[in-house]
This record gives sequence, structure tokens and C-alpha cells, in this order.
Amino acid sequence: MFSIGLTGGIGSGKSAVADLLVERGAWLIDADEVARAVVVPGGPAYGPLVERFGSGILSADLTIDRQALADVAFADEASVAALNAITHPAIGIEMIERQRALAETDALVVLAIPLLRPIHRETMVIDQVVVVDCPIEVAVERLIRYRAFPEADARARIAAQISREERVAEADYVLVNEAGLDELGVAVDALWSWIDDVRSHG
Repeated sequence: MFSIGLTGGIGSGKSAVADLLVERGAWLIDADEVARAVVVPGGPAYGPLVERFGSGILSADLTIDRQALADVAFADEASVAALNAITHPAIGIEMIERQRALAETDALVVLAIPLLRPIHRETMVIDQVVVVDCPIEVAVERLIRYRAFPEADARARIAAQISREERVAEADYVLVNEAGLDELGVAVDALWSWIDDVRSHG
């Protein structure tokens, strides 16, 4: 197994890069997908979330209403801390278990983590960190065009994240994604070649 930690700011195109790596043969463990899985009824974070935030976060079918949860969980710093204390360990444990299931294979595993921190390199097997980067104005335009964000919301979400400089400083490889899908495909081909080279030189 060889593992890549893939990260990037909102609107950078991290998910598109992950999809293209999967097309080329990689296994994907996506923190966003895992985050949804751990809060389903019976999931490890479901009961603690209901206990902490109340039954008002539940839909009629007893699944967690993500917007209702966000409304109460982001109301103040203490609530945010409680949300993170419940969900982050559950997400981390699930990602580690999924990765361990591939440990004895020769798979290329992509761990897609929106905010990849040094702690992830300690708790998970991450051989190289790849950062998907783009200019802020490009990210804003993508959020408006493809995800229907109001411009003010798009800029606020970007401003709330760590800076491009901080993110890139942790990278072993930076993939610049500021053009279209054709150019992105070429960039991912170059990344794939780099991964092959790194793996072959151990």
C-alpha cells in the first residue's frame, strides 16, 4: 500500500482530482463521505449527537437533518467544539479502519481530507501529501457557478479556512488547478507519473 493525503481548499477541485485518480486505479477514502456515514442511525456519532444537541436535529425518518444540526452546532464556540469532539474521532477511526483493510495490498490509497493536519500523518499512514491549489478568485467563481453559493458566502467560506500559503507549505506535491477539465486531466497524469516515480524509489 502507498498512501497519498489529498487536500485543498473549498473550490480548488480536490474532489475532481480524487475522481481522476480513481479512474487511473487508485482507491479513495473520502473524509466527507465518511463524515456522512458515521452520523447515520446506528453510526458511531449518531447517538452522541442526538444526546448532545437534542431530537430537534432529527428528520421525520429519524435521520440527522444536516441543516438543523448545523444551525445548533455552529451557534457558538462551545457547540462547535462539542460537534468536533463527537465527529472527528469517529471519522478518524473509520478512515484508519478502511485504510488498514488495504494495508497488505499494493493499492495506491488516496485519503481525501479537506483540512489535512500534521496529526493525520501521525495517526494514518500517509506517504506523501498532495495539495490541490488554485487562485482565490477562481475558487470563488467555481463556488458561484457550480455550487450556487452567493458570492459573499463563497468568500466567507474561503476566508474561514487556512491560507493557501499555510496549506501549500505542508505539501510534497502541489497540483495547480486553475483551468478546465482537459488541463486538469493533463495535470493529474503528471501527478500519477510523479507518484509512480516516488513509489519506485521507495
